Amino acid sequence: EAFPFTETEDQFNAIEAVKGDMEKPVPMDRVIVGDVGYGKTEVAVRAAFKAVQSGKQVALLVPTTLLAQQHYRTFIDRMQDFPTQIRELSRFTSPKESTEIFAGMADGTVDIVIGTHRLLGTGIQWKNLGLIVVDEEQRFGVEHKEHIKSLRTHVDVLTMSATPIPRTLEMSMAGIREMSTILTPPQDRHPVLTYVGSQDEKHVAAAIRRELLRDGQVFYVHNKVRSIEDTASRIRQLVPEARVVVAHGQMSEEQLETTVQGFWDREFDVLVCTTIVETGLDIANANTLIVENAHHMGLSQLHQLRGRVGRSRERAYAYFLYPKGETLTETSYDRLTTIAQNNDLGAGMAVAMKDLEMRGAGNVLGAEQSGHIAGIGFDLYVRLVGEAVEAFRAMADGETVDGSDTAERREIRIDLPVDAHIPVTYIASERLRLEAYRKFAEATDDEALEQVLEELRDRYGDIPEEVQRLVVVARLRMVCRDLDVTEVVQTGAKISFSPITLADSGQVRLKRLFPAATYRATPKTVLVPVPKEGSGMRAVALRDLDLVQWCANVLTDLAGVPRRDVTAVAGHTEPVTR
Repeated sequence: EAFPFTETEDQFNAIEAVKGDMEKPVPMDRVIVGDVGYGKTEVAVRAAFKAVQSGKQVALLVPTTLLAQQHYRTFIDRMQDFPTQIRELSRFTSPKESTEIFAGMADGTVDIVIGTHRLLGTGIQWKNLGLIVVDEEQRFGVEHKEHIKSLRTHVDVLTMSATPIPRTLEMSMAGIREMSTILTPPQDRHPVLTYVGSQDEKHVAAAIRRELLRDGQVFYVHNKVRSIEDTASRIRQLVPEARVVVAHGQMSEEQLETTVQGFWDREFDVLVCTTIVETGLDIANANTLIVENAHHMGLSQLHQLRGRVGRSRERAYAYFLYPKGETLTETSYDRLTTIAQNNDLGAGMAVAMKDLEMRGAGNVLGAEQSGHIAGIGFDLYVRLVGEAVEAFRAMADGETVDGSDTAERREIRIDLPVDAHIPVTYIASERLRLEAYRKFAEATDDEALEQVLEELRDRYGDIPEEVQRLVVVARLRMVCRDLDVTEVVQTGAKISFSPITLADSGQVRLKRLFPAATYRATPKTVLVPVPKEGSGMRAVALRDLDLVQWCANVLTDLAGVPRRDVTAVAGHTEPVTR
């Protein structure tokens, strides 16, 4: 009720979705995508308040000190009527204050900490961290995000961005992460009129004067600290009546705070700055933005900078300039064209989608936040991700996938010198052969195997010997599955079986059954020499189906269960010819 504005419908839905996620037994991982100035911060305020009311602590991670200060003021203002302890942690926090904040985080007296990368320092202790909010998440690397999530295994994570990085957007669209979008603009908000072109001093001077005539203020972005003072001097010469001031990240705490506060209080007309103002700075009276060398900036960065203006009822203007006579690269041209075309209200999502298209979706399981999938097609990639997510969700819910349990889904590797395959002369089509192999691999009992054989007989005629051997290997795979063994591999004159855990009594039994066998406890592997038939010079190692049957016997003997005949193929009264 103390919120000074009326929630938009999307904002209300996002707040309800976040609250619903926080009440679930599984940790929240939700992305809030809302354009610049559309009220994402209020969603974070409500989520943080809910967490604190439940006795949890909250970490709000922001990319810049200016944004940390602004969020700190917002949170203090919104929660002043409640007994909530809120602290700010950045490079501007004194060592004494920092020590007090760290102690308060460890003993639980501090409820909410709003901080920059200092929150990611090693050795930071929380008493009961329940919620992490990452604002402007496109400004953080994967390592930062994984580090803060690893602080606690059961912690809700809420990320917010106007232009999510391609990887986050792709994960949200694929269903790996939940996503809420805030598309409804606040009341009386106008689109920012955007101009992209070569730099001309007369146009720059005219744009600044036009803003001064309506008592407004100007952001002038020059992203090089080395030459920023020269740029400020040039603007003072161009527009002598303007009060010009400089701000960048290498300034001291007092100087930067005084400068920004002075600009906020309308003591200055033009703020010549680096991209330090890109995230979150909210100055309603500044409604003209001029960006030098815009062709060197990223797409989401350009959109974020444009979001610094047009935050009130006044019409705002954004000028993205590049040096006169400069030949733009194809990528730079694409970025500037996209930012010029998408200047409507709520264009952030369109900009992010274009970014995804231009830079690629990155690596869902690795550290790359953008980049194209090289090895496989996008279609197959999304299908594989979808299958993996479904399997994981089913396991999390305690269900089984396709009627099989976890053990049955585990891959079993059998590498023995047995000629077991489906000949091309039997099934000519590669697609149909692969389908038959798949059916053999999925068969879980003799009845299922018999159905596969019946289908093959019906379609292609009598079963050749190579396919019969394939059935025998499938039977050995069933024995392995029943006994939780995943590998039966011949290396030289020995065959390794793993994983097999043998107690002392089991090791005695192994030595009694197979005197030459060895057991390795750490990799849980049993190595047994391949037995030989015959004697003296004529002795030969077991081959083909004799070897498969012997492997089945070794496994059942070690497990102390009855032996099984794996070589008898249905439809044959005798075992397959050896």
